[in-house]
Amino acid sequence: MQTDVAPISTPKRWPRGQKFTLTQAGLEAEVAHRDVINSVRSMGRSALDTALAAWAAPLGLQSADGVLLRELAGKKRGLNELSEALEDTGIDAAAVKGSIDRLVMARLAEPVPLASQQ
Repeated sequence: MQTDVAPISTPKRWPRGQKFTLTQAGLEAEVAHRDVINSVRSMGRSALDTALAAWAAPLGLQSADGVLLRELAGKKRGLNELSEALEDTGIDAAAVKGSIDRLVMARLAEPVPLASQQ
């Protein structure tokens, strides 16, 4: 799933209302993430942590970034929407932004052009 294209740099602040979606590589990474979870489901927490770390490392991600891939699969969502959707999981807004930044840098997610940019 690695691409030959160098990672892009990410702005320190995304514009208000910025939405994100998955790239084709992101969709593939989301499927791989789901497969990892399903393959170790009955093996316990340490097996899950190990498998997710192995999934994340080659992509330059953190294990928890896969949760955002699942939230973005087939959707265009902004930081606030993602934060609200993940609020019950204990993932705070700063962690959501960090995940988005890593996903964009890995070219697994991309910002949707704002209306003012079209």
